[in-house]
Amino acid sequence: MAGPAAARAREGLTAVFFGGVRPASDDEERLAGEIGRALAGAGYQLLHGGYNGLMEAAARGASSEGALVTAVTLLGKHDEWGAFNPYTTTSVHLPDLGARLNYYLDHADLVVAMGGGVGTLHELTAALYYATTVRPVLIFLAGTSAPRLLTLLREEEWLYETPTRPLGFLSTAESAAAFRDRLAALDTAETASIGGA
Repeated sequence: MAGPAAARAREGLTAVFFGGVRPASDDEERLAGEIGRALAGAGYQLLHGGYNGLMEAAARGASSEGALVTAVTLLGKHDEWGAFNPYTTTSVHLPDLGARLNYYLDHADLVVAMGGGVGTLHELTAALYYATTVRPVLIFLAGTSAPRLLTLLREEEWLYETPTRPLGFLSTAESAAAFRDRLAALDTAETASIGGA
């Protein structure tokens, strides 16, 4: 768990969670909850789609630690897509998918992506593009399917590193412990840089 100095260093930071409505397994759903809890414990608020499945699990975890949980959706789709999960604190309604993705990414201090359908794939690839062309944003691929997708993208050279487009912003976390360790490493690095400033 992050200490007080790390929480102060992260105050006001935002994590974006991308994950599907149909978890691949109970383990994936538990992992999403643990990720939400770890993010909140490290001082992040959470942006997510607002609906069920992995999004709800991450929101439940973040909410259990007192984090602000915001649903980002499309105008007019809230009635069609159903009610937000009960852990959502507030919501933002945007006119189209482009505005929705831009809102997520412009507010992100880090992104966590897990498995899902084509919508999650769209969100993840937009985040990868954003992090290589607009500004570096930390992206964690968690669980089992998202890291496999990353491997495929690298093997097929859809995603590759160049001197002008480094991929140091990418990390994988197959377990809750691995994710917490990577967050703790960020806490340690940021706390050290604040202490040395």
